[in-house]
Amino acid sequence: MTKLYGMPSTAAMAPHILLREIGRPFELVLLDREKGEHKSAAYLALNPHGRVPTLVDGDLVLYEAAAICLHLADSHPEAKLAPAVGTPERAAFYKWLVYLTNSVQAEMLLYFYPERYVEGADAQAAFKAATEARLNGHFDGLDRALTGRTWLLGDTYSAVDPYLFMLCRWTRFMGRPARTLGNLGPYLARVLERPAVKAAFEAEGLAAPYY
Repeated sequence: MTKLYGMPSTAAMAPHILLREIGRPFELVLLDREKGEHKSAAYLALNPHGRVPTLVDGDLVLYEAAAICLHLADSHPEAKLAPAVGTPERAAFYKWLVYLTNSVQAEMLLYFYPERYVEGADAQAAFKAATEARLNGHFDGLDRALTGRTWLLGDTYSAVDPYLFMLCRWTRFMGRPARTLGNLGPYLARVLERPAVKAAFEAEGLAAPYY
């Protein structure tokens, strides 16, 4: 049985949604952060970084959410969650997935964990405010990119859409949530209507606000 290790509303969300989009049987293993299960010897044997998600797929043990999403899309071409290799559409798919994980998600870590980077309450507050301003710039750009589009790649839903949805969800309590932007708001509502997304939220025990 394929296993996906994660925690509710973390970077495991995008791979979780994709597994349900594919329709493949899997076991969702939700680790308890309060009990430190992500730092247990058993979990560190799978993922030495002690972070989520981790996918166990037969003999393959894979971590990093974007890598898992690529693997799932490539190993299930029938699900059509990524354009064909070698096409301009595939190049755009790479661009957006790398941008989301390397730029937007990286800034999110700075925002949520300022104490890892600076000392003192005032410095951390300033650091967090500056990071939020940069995130607003990222989401402004993503909002512009969605002009006239149903999905991030255009007319076709792909693995980059649950990834963007996941990151937008993390803004829901910020000063200017992604849902308040003109194109991102309707886009997020469309993603949430997908049965796989609804099923993932139910399995993770998540309640409103969803994004």
